[in-house]
Amino acid sequence: MLTNERYGIILGLLAKKQTIKIQDIVDATGSSESTIRRDLTELENQNRLERVFGGAMLTDRNSLEPSILDKSTKNLQEKKRLAKFAASFIKEGDCIFLDAGSTTFQMIPHMKDKDIVVVTNGLTHVDSLNEYGITTYLTGGLIKSRTAALVGSQTIQSLQSYRFDKCFLGVNGFHEQYGYTTPDPEEASIKRLASSLSRKTYVVTDHTKYEKVSFSKIIDLEYAVLIVDNLSLQTIESLRNKTTVKVEKT
Repeated sequence: MLTNERYGIILGLLAKKQTIKIQDIVDATGSSESTIRRDLTELENQNRLERVFGGAMLTDRNSLEPSILDKSTKNLQEKKRLAKFAASFIKEGDCIFLDAGSTTFQMIPHMKDKDIVVVTNGLTHVDSLNEYGITTYLTGGLIKSRTAALVGSQTIQSLQSYRFDKCFLGVNGFHEQYGYTTPDPEEASIKRLASSLSRKTYVVTDHTKYEKVSFSKIIDLEYAVLIVDNLSLQTIESLRNKTTVKVEKT
């Protein structure tokens, strides 16, 4: 089999599964392990995949992350239901970190009647939090234009002044082996820090992010409660071997 044919098979498998094992490629191509390892090394050098132990995964390092406007209009009704469910875990007196993002934004109307304090790095969250009379602290930092998230050293410094009862994070993918991920390493570091400063971490994400893997890892599944919708019973049971799962039921 020609090299380019093998590349096509490898990338095709990744497009379907996001992560593949070397043995999967050996079986699909009839090539030796040493040949496949060389292929994976070359494709990684081309930034078309990322090598991991025993295989490879799809990488988002060359893809443009959707803007906050793109995200806010996609699956809006599903996000609203999921956000309402996520907000039900917030109790009176909680101090929470509310991550930047379109789904976490939809949580705000359901927090209005609770005596809570919110810290956020979401620039788009501020007006809505203020409108509902929620005590709010905005982190400093650099404004990331596509996601309206505040990131960078000033954001990290600001966050280190707080401790949270709960934090609510958005992600671009969750995977049983590779955990929670997002395309931007700076945003990943903010999410990771907020989680470490919180007594309990919740990840709020819809079922379409299952088995998706982005460039930057945030945390492993076991370190957060997963709030999700519309997964099969088999998938839910599999995930529950790794972490606590709360499923929004429509």
